[in-house]
Amino acid sequence: MTFKVNEIKISYREHVDVANAPQLTSSRDVAHILRANWDPDTLALKESFKILLLNNANRVKGTYQVSDGGITGTIVDLRILFGVVLKTLSVAIILAHNHPSGNLKPSQADKQLTQKIRQAARLFDIKVLDHLIIVPNGDYFSFADNGLL
Repeated sequence: MTFKVNEIKISYREHVDVANAPQLTSSRDVAHILRANWDPDTLALKESFKILLLNNANRVKGTYQVSDGGITGTIVDLRILFGVVLKTLSVAIILAHNHPSGNLKPSQADKQLTQKIRQAARLFDIKVLDHLIIVPNGDYFSFADNGLL
């Protein structure tokens, strides 16, 4: 008897030379990159959760939208998040989501999710450098800058 199974193929292709990609040195740099890569038409409409994928020199390998939610929240599946992180061989990540309401204060759920992701990342020796909340008026809140990481 012959058993057939699916062949699994995992791929990742860089379209930008990472050696020339932006190197992040502050939360201001991160906020700038996020705004440049966020659909401005949805920033005030619904919550989304993204990650910035980084190499060992804190150069941006890319950005990935992990989830797209509703008006007051979004669900983050850690299996999808870490599937992308591992597929891209990233050594560090920065978490980000928006608050359409304009409220910069992180919720208890935001804090718990950040800790959950940090705990999982430790298992893979992946650094979680920050978590930014961005709002439509151009402001942002950095967990790292505010001592929450």
